[in-house]
Amino acid sequence: MNLHEFQAKELFESYDLPVSKRGLIKELSDIDSAIDSIDFSNGCVAKVQAHTGGRGKVGGVKLCKNKEEIENFASSWLGKNIVTNQTDEAGLPVNIITIDELTDIESELYMSLIVDRADKCVSMIVSKAGGMNIEEVAETNPEKILKLRFKKNNQAFDKELDNLSSKLGFNSNQSTQFEKIVLNTYKLFMDKDLSLLEINPLVITRKGDLHCLDAKINVDENALYRQEEILAKRDASQEDQREYEAKQHDLSYVALDGNIGCMVNGAGLAMGTMDTIKLYDGEPANFLDVGGTATKERVGEAFKLILSDKNVKGILVNIFGGIVRCDLIAEGIIGAITDIDVNVPIVVRLQGNMSDEGKLLLNNSGLNVIGQDSLMEASKKIVELVK
Repeated sequence: MNLHEFQAKELFESYDLPVSKRGLIKELSDIDSAIDSIDFSNGCVAKVQAHTGGRGKVGGVKLCKNKEEIENFASSWLGKNIVTNQTDEAGLPVNIITIDELTDIESELYMSLIVDRADKCVSMIVSKAGGMNIEEVAETNPEKILKLRFKKNNQAFDKELDNLSSKLGFNSNQSTQFEKIVLNTYKLFMDKDLSLLEINPLVITRKGDLHCLDAKINVDENALYRQEEILAKRDASQEDQREYEAKQHDLSYVALDGNIGCMVNGAGLAMGTMDTIKLYDGEPANFLDVGGTATKERVGEAFKLILSDKNVKGILVNIFGGIVRCDLIAEGIIGAITDIDVNVPIVVRLQGNMSDEGKLLLNNSGLNVIGQDSLMEASKKIVELVK
């Protein structure tokens, strides 16, 4: 789960991390109160709030010197969609704009905390090349990327942190500030079950102080049950609505660009199913895993979800019954087709637990469903039908 930049900064503030004061604009009538909440003597930075990077490159970030410029910026963005190189062609809706106090910047750094699966710990990445695409820096100038690992019983941690401060060219005061930022961001990361915390840029002001100019936070979806305060911040408008709806029914769904809907139980089998569709020159419209304990109700919701995609021209259902019963899957398919006006071909492959009973239910349903025993034949058939 992602947070908006202003929400991430609110969390930063609660952990005593230095961020700019800001005002929120959800309607044009909010502009006056937003201006009153910051020092507006030299202007401000207006920012579109959306779950995407690259906002500044498409006009989503603007230096505003007066109220009129803020009004023009807000009028041009509120209620519109922002499209960046990180969104699809539809973009993301803009419902909130922030205005931040100006910061006198001397230099910019990059800093982030991530779950480091290779080293089985949380690691911090920091670089003097802040405000840039860190992936490009890592590829072209890897020596500029520095790393600090948070491992239990790391007795050399303080020494490593001091060494890092020295490599970054900090003076004694900045080193003290940096240590505080590192320890507080780590505490925030652990307390709130984060999967990513990014500050880009972490700036040094002209007064010589460290300041978190931007903030990005991703939260581990699997830990949201114990993060009710953060879960309440979720902005469903920033997520693919089908993917959001799938989460409400404990389904794993990822929208893709193809036209063959897939419903499978098990992530590995789902990947294999999509690969087989591609083998026969078809294009999957989605990844959808109904899970190893799929119920009739969940399968029905999954079917409706697939059919809500207007690009879907056919559906392949591939179920291997282990824990899940194929007859319940069949009942879910029949129920979904009965409830929805289906006018696309459907190929179903059932194998395993209660598969014969499931096939019998489908065959006796009177529905236009084509059964196959082989995944290869099922994939080939649905591609032919769609074409």
